[in-house]
Amino acid sequence: MTAPALIDVCICTFRRDSVTDAIRSVEAQVLPPGVALRVVVADNDDCPSAQVRMQTGGRVPLVYLHAPARNISIARNACLDAAEGAFVAFLDDDETAPPDWIATLWACLERSGADAVFGPARAVYPADAPDWITRNDFLSNHPQQRGGAVETGHTCNVLMRRPDQRFRKDLGRSGGEDTEFFFRLRREGYRFAICRDAVVHEVADPRRLRLRWLAERRFAEGRHYGATASRGRVALVLGGTAKAGYSALRALPHLANPTGLAFWGLRGVFHAGVCMGALAGVSGRKAYG
Repeated sequence: MTAPALIDVCICTFRRDSVTDAIRSVEAQVLPPGVALRVVVADNDDCPSAQVRMQTGGRVPLVYLHAPARNISIARNACLDAAEGAFVAFLDDDETAPPDWIATLWACLERSGADAVFGPARAVYPADAPDWITRNDFLSNHPQQRGGAVETGHTCNVLMRRPDQRFRKDLGRSGGEDTEFFFRLRREGYRFAICRDAVVHEVADPRRLRLRWLAERRFAEGRHYGATASRGRVALVLGGTAKAGYSALRALPHLANPTGLAFWGLRGVFHAGVCMGALAGVSGRKAYG
């Protein structure tokens, strides 16, 4: 008999009770024939605070790792080092996956022939969330194509062949480490695809429902993209400048419309960040820990 294909589902956590729900959602997966799961949880806190939250029904093996330093790259690398399967998936500690999550990603991986497939992470907003945020769905994470190709991806919802590469520790507190990681895998020949039906859900943190937080995040995302993209710096600066200016012009007719103004304004902030990243590299912004 052929041994089942083992997928290590990696969850990095830092002081979140919600990791218990994330683990349970993985344990509830309805798997396709020939696929087995193992959960690997890396606790990024200074002390092993998440150990008491490692509650499972025993259906899926669970490995708990203490990977301290408040550096998300250290936690992600610990997961990859502990992985035993030919495939790994990543799920955030504040996300939950429906029972067909892995089966949907697996079917997409087989169908596309890709080495990694990315799914959306859809935000669940509180009832009192500002209308301009929910209409724009600013806190959801949707994988993107640029020029008809998937250039990079995210770790909030991905299934991939287990890589030899590791996440850069110098980006593990500022953010952007996953953007750079997947850019690097693509340069080494990894093929990426998008699986829009493999949706996971994340309850929106009320602290993120503010324009300032969103603007800081978008600028940092743009800066990380500009600093790590495979394209030439001149092209990134010129393109980012043009797109930031275009976004500013598109925002003008929406001065009395908060939804449209936020959409174009934050789009411009992202492209301004791309310019800064291409010129000055990644930021020192502390996004983790």
